[in-house]
Amino acid sequence: MRRRPHPLAAAVQVYAPSAVYSAGVGAITPAMAPAASAFGASVAVAAASVTLVGIGSLLANAPAAHLAFRAGERVTIVASAWTGAVGALVAWAAVAGWLPVPGAAGLALFFGGLFVVGMAGAGFNLARQSYLAVAVPVSHRARAMSTLGGTIRIGLFAGPFLGAGLQALLGLHGAFAAGTLTMALAAAGSFAIRELPVPGPAGGGAPGPAPAVPDARPTLRSLARQHRRVLATVGVAVVCLSATRACRSAVIPLWATHLGLSPAAASVIYGLTGLADLLMFYPSGLLMDRRGRRLVAVSCLAGLGLGMALIPLTGEPGWFTAVAMVVGLGNGFGSGIVMTLGADYSPPHARPQFLALWRLQADAGILAGPAVLSAVTALAGLAAGIWVIAVIAGAGAVVFARSLPRGTGPVA
Repeated sequence: MRRRPHPLAAAVQVYAPSAVYSAGVGAITPAMAPAASAFGASVAVAAASVTLVGIGSLLANAPAAHLAFRAGERVTIVASAWTGAVGALVAWAAVAGWLPVPGAAGLALFFGGLFVVGMAGAGFNLARQSYLAVAVPVSHRARAMSTLGGTIRIGLFAGPFLGAGLQALLGLHGAFAAGTLTMALAAAGSFAIRELPVPGPAGGGAPGPAPAVPDARPTLRSLARQHRRVLATVGVAVVCLSATRACRSAVIPLWATHLGLSPAAASVIYGLTGLADLLMFYPSGLLMDRRGRRLVAVSCLAGLGLGMALIPLTGEPGWFTAVAMVVGLGNGFGSGIVMTLGADYSPPHARPQFLALWRLQADAGILAGPAVLSAVTALAGLAAGIWVIAVIAGAGAVVFARSLPRGTGPVA
């Protein structure tokens, strides 16, 4: 008797390229600000260089959706991964000084490479999410998405170590060499992804990109009008979640510095929160599939908010580490929740376009969160800034609790 394939079998082919690509992003991220400083940029400009990836992703969501809708998810994944490798290569060339350009032009070239990496990430992430939404049965959708989130976390966790190893051999530009090579490897591995079948009259079909509904011309604007209720409720909670998650990466190192901990100790604590985060990705998806999205979404933001609220109350390393672990567990508990909800709400005839809108809101939160933290910290101090982020997390949890239906299965 022929064994039936596992429900997640179609998802496995996406996971390896995702982890490798994320390792490339993780390799270059810690080196962005130091590389900008090496060109003579001010501290403020060097710090802003990190946001270029997020800005590139935000602006490329709509073009990425158009490409996925017209050419299919597999083509979009492959093209985006190669584009990311090219962007990392441009940044590598600029930092390594391969081109005879002056400092200002070299910095502009470097920034251009980072921007292209961000644009590529929009297509790569959107197409992966859209692919899994179709390739995996609804009964296992959350597990597929949370595992995808886990592979991304694994790559981002391993990437800095890979970048540091090549920096020890090549210097600062070694981080961008690691990013270029891993992204190119992910692009090559993406060729093995099978194209989604085109549904036929009897449910079968030949390989090829997903077709559009006849005479349908879905646009981001028309979808925003059609789904405005979801975008104005659950979508706002997604903004809160993304903002809190983005601040987590800054709050833990900043409070460690506030306590007078050494950079090495701060790195260890941050690493422990990352480990706690990683441990939760599959249980999170399993719980979403079996007990519902609402439970996981509310618990994730409640855990993040509680941890953030407690951080300013810690005054010694032991308590700070324990609270930081709560933040890591809360974040990991929601692994894949944003992607799962996006897949649930996305209409089959315009899935990439809707997911672009969904990612626009998530990306807006990623950019807005650190901006709010920075502004409040400048006005009222770091503790006040962290508490404001905790309030944002709490507000998001309330919106999720009021907007998401109870029960198991997809929410739409």
